[in-house]
Amino acid sequence: MDSPWYRSLAKAAIAGEILPHETYSTLLQDNSIELLSLIDAAFTVRKHFHGKTVTVHIINNVSNGLCSEDCNYCPQSKSSNAEIVEYPEKSKEEILEEARQAYEAGAYRYCMVYAGRRPSQKRTGRIADLVKTIKAQYPIEVCVSAGIMDENSTNMLKQAGLDRLNHNLNTSPAQYAKICTTHTFADRFKTLKAARSAGLEVCSGIIAGMGESAEELIELALMLRDLEAKSIPINFLLPIPGNKLETAQSLTPEYCLKILCLFRFINPQAEIRTAAGREYHLRSLEVMSLYPANSLFMDGYLNTRGKSRKETLQMIIDAGFTIKSDKSAKELLLREGKRIPRENSAAPDLKSDTELHPTRQEGLS
Repeated sequence: MDSPWYRSLAKAAIAGEILPHETYSTLLQDNSIELLSLIDAAFTVRKHFHGKTVTVHIINNVSNGLCSEDCNYCPQSKSSNAEIVEYPEKSKEEILEEARQAYEAGAYRYCMVYAGRRPSQKRTGRIADLVKTIKAQYPIEVCVSAGIMDENSTNMLKQAGLDRLNHNLNTSPAQYAKICTTHTFADRFKTLKAARSAGLEVCSGIIAGMGESAEELIELALMLRDLEAKSIPINFLLPIPGNKLETAQSLTPEYCLKILCLFRFINPQAEIRTAAGREYHLRSLEVMSLYPANSLFMDGYLNTRGKSRKETLQMIIDAGFTIKSDKSAKELLLREGKRIPRENSAAPDLKSDTELHPTRQEGLS
């Protein structure tokens, strides 16, 4: 591909135009694609809409495991034998303390995630109360992921001050029954429509590496564009022992970066997040993900560790980016002191009970 081809990708994205389907297919599958030229084009779009800032998210497993759903990629599902720490729901005091810690760590958004099919009315009420309290105490945005929800539930959370609702599409409609049988793609799509109807911002993304085709990735990127998803986390399947899906398919560092570029071109104004699996699959090219993506998770993911906080902040600074926070990345890095970075292992490490309950380190029961 010559230089004008790459520039045309950026030009169309900035103008809000969708290119022919074949162009995106070429982007993902043509071996003649120059990766650096592609990333440079994606960065042109990213910089146009988001500058050189990185939005940091910190996730809280409010409840963990004990789930009735059989999602084959998830260590919390009933189909998994992964050795995770299970608990029904953290106390209000613990959740609020984790919100404080997330804010102090420089997070722009605090993400509360609940296991299970759907929240009861009682749980939805507790979530609404938590959102109100957090928003009153800290200048931080709040996102909630609580399973399948209807308009009554999403309206309640909107009234409480929730900023975003997360519910990932994960994979294409044609693939969905292969990864989960206890709910459908349509169930997930309806939840996102309910969030939109309530006036909530939509956060929805994918898990790459579950056998999907390049065409299905393009289909998902276009669906999320139609949903006007403000936030799109791009996860890469982690091979967690005990899960039914233990092997990620067709994921190389180069292909992962191509996927991030694809979603940037099709959803130019969205917050594209390089999410779970970024360390494991991108390996030495991890920092390159910040050029198409403008967001990442810090302090790990739902059940697996990621890079240390210090390593993540250092990567952002070294690449010449800043974080979207009232604290600078350099200031936060100095606070980290001289912690020794955790060595990368051959397989993803599951979080310990202490890491899932960080407030216990400070004596809060």
